[in-house]
Amino acid sequence: MSPGGVPRLARPSGTVRACVLLTLLAVSGAAILDLVRQQTGTPGFFVGLGLALLPVPALLAAFRWLGRAVPGPLRQLMFCFGWGACAAALIAILANSFATEWIAAATADPSDADQLGSVAIAPVVEESAKAAALLLVFVFRGRHFTGPADGFVVAGFTATGFAFTENILYLGNAFGEDLQNGTGLLDSMTAATFFVRIMLSPFAHPLFTVFTGLGFGAAVLAGRRATRVGLPLLGLLLAMGTHALWNSSSELGEYGFYAVYGGVMVPVFATLLWSAVRMQRRRLRTVGNELAVYAAVGWLDPAEVPALASLPARATARALARRAGGRPAGRAVADYTAAAAALALLRHRARRGGAAREPDFGSRERELLLRMWGLRATAGPALARAAVLEELFTPPPHTDPRPADPLPEAAGLPLGSPLPVPVPRRTPPRRSGPWTAATPSGPPSSRPCALRGGGADR
Repeated sequence: MSPGGVPRLARPSGTVRACVLLTLLAVSGAAILDLVRQQTGTPGFFVGLGLALLPVPALLAAFRWLGRAVPGPLRQLMFCFGWGACAAALIAILANSFATEWIAAATADPSDADQLGSVAIAPVVEESAKAAALLLVFVFRGRHFTGPADGFVVAGFTATGFAFTENILYLGNAFGEDLQNGTGLLDSMTAATFFVRIMLSPFAHPLFTVFTGLGFGAAVLAGRRATRVGLPLLGLLLAMGTHALWNSSSELGEYGFYAVYGGVMVPVFATLLWSAVRMQRRRLRTVGNELAVYAAVGWLDPAEVPALASLPARATARALARRAGGRPAGRAVADYTAAAAALALLRHRARRGGAAREPDFGSRERELLLRMWGLRATAGPALARAAVLEELFTPPPHTDPRPADPLPEAAGLPLGSPLPVPVPRRTPPRRSGPWTAATPSGPPSSRPCALRGGGADR
């Protein structure tokens, strides 16, 4: 009860929210599949379903690969895919149909209504419906939305789901038309639709929505409130604009489609792909720089840091662990890697934004460190061995089992930026310093420790 005596409703738990969202997706999925089947007919529905499914695994794997530097939860990404395929597609088909019918009734010209709906209505409705998934992740799973790279991946999964359902509709309708006309395979509308939508432009919807994802990702790093609101809106406007341009390409003359495809879509796609690769490399450098602090104070072995900042070394470590301990060991290395990468980005954001931007930094940092500590017995040796095999780390000839006390200047933090840093418990201290008493069993403790220096990736 609140201080004023008015009962205060408890905030729904994460389980309740998950059940509500899953129910919403299930209901909208059943509804959209029934609507599509009614429009395409049962034979057309199954043909469209089989053909539309072909590019999905490759697209999802590509976006997952682009986000592997700091992998997000797979359940979250599959929710985004389900939202795009079910909820966003249902909103789009209902809103587009209503708007087209309203315009046709107002203008008494169905052809103009279809054209106006395709260019002016569909981009706004569809991109807004897809953006809703990004907004949900941004608001309720903010700890997993750490920058533009996460926005890129989340947007890609959402748009791939939407394109999947839309392709079922287009391919199913084309197949139904071919059945009525008795058209041969090579001259069929089904073959032409498959070539354009599946072979030539499977990346179209992901390309549009990625702009919205980049806007949300940039908002995470923005300082002012107005900027955090404006950047997602700007990204959404860019998504709508490119979507409208793509839909209008067939109205720009005989070669309009090819001009838009070759002059706009392909260069924009190549630019975004190049940007995604650069963001991945920048994140890996950040992981290496930030985790060096934790290695210096005993949470990680020094050999683990270069392995955690290298995608080939991570893969080698997983393979080594699976060879020694089976799938559970490989899964432990993957979980350890994900927690370490999330920890590095958490510290990076806290250094840049301060306590106001990361008010729960201490509790979140300790949560990730303890999760890593529980997996370290399996993951640590595999990562250290992978660093040696990948020639990222050369072990010293005489290794002292006791880590040396780190110098503040080597921690990689900007001047005057004290943050809570874990300090190990070990016996005996090699020289006087800010170390706590010895506890040989159990993880290192945590307490504030002001570290200074330079060299962190900004």
